[in-house]
Amino acid sequence: MKFSASIAMAPPGDYVPVAQEAEKLGYHAIVLPDSIFFSEEVSKPYPYTQDGGRMWGPETPWIEPLIGAAAMAAATKTLFLYTSVVKLPVRHPVLVAKQVASLAAISNNRFGFGAGLGWLPEEFKWCGTEFETRGKRMDECLEILRLLWTGDMVEYHGEHYDFGKIQMSPAPTKPIPIYIGGHTKPGLKRAAKYGDGWSSAMLTSKQLVGLVRQIEGYRKEYGRDHLPMEYQAVVTDAWDADGFKRLEDEGVTDIITVPWLIYGTPMQGGTLQGRIDGLKRFADEVIAKMQ
Repeated sequence: MKFSASIAMAPPGDYVPVAQEAEKLGYHAIVLPDSIFFSEEVSKPYPYTQDGGRMWGPETPWIEPLIGAAAMAAATKTLFLYTSVVKLPVRHPVLVAKQVASLAAISNNRFGFGAGLGWLPEEFKWCGTEFETRGKRMDECLEILRLLWTGDMVEYHGEHYDFGKIQMSPAPTKPIPIYIGGHTKPGLKRAAKYGDGWSSAMLTSKQLVGLVRQIEGYRKEYGRDHLPMEYQAVVTDAWDADGFKRLEDEGVTDIITVPWLIYGTPMQGGTLQGRIDGLKRFADEVIAKMQ
């Protein structure tokens, strides 16, 4: 079982020291979230809370995740970094392919790309893209990323994206893992078809295990069940080694946690020392028992 710490909503100045401390303590990764802007107008509810409300406000800091990952990669040597998740269809896939490949190069292949659809229509509209076609465009985006990361001279002619022969360098020297987010049936099938992993958000253990089994069923349908698959879990009812061990037995490979939140330091605000103390305590009380 791997343990990764989410840096969501933390002050920007805490990113590097938290990453350095997590590396010392044996965490697998730092996980970076994505939010381009806070929209006053919201035409759809946030899908991961019971009331549809957002857990943050207009002043909550969100560092652009690939830039944040680059800063933490420069300050560490072994720590893995990944996004959970970048709203891929809001962005142009050719530019994303270049950014992620560059990050893989400067981090010595210590980066994984977590990608999801995005939930906010205003984010698409005001970034000049279509919300309604995001599913089909997401699939094309994933195909384009894999294609460009080969380092070959390639072209693509899809319904939503079209380009002639191009080549990107440097190409990744190792495959960049792609982790797909989403709890809906299309999202689960997309993870099974395109993903090296699936990234969940705020589920009970029972819900999580049920979705893992669904994905495994879809992977079998696509003929991909022989390939490795990571299952990254944000779980709401398991907090100790015993609970995580049960999830490991069900196929979960990576627990995404906010260790300091468990011990009283909030996601928003709080102190750097509170985050460091939370990292240490969770490593002592949970990670050490899982090894």
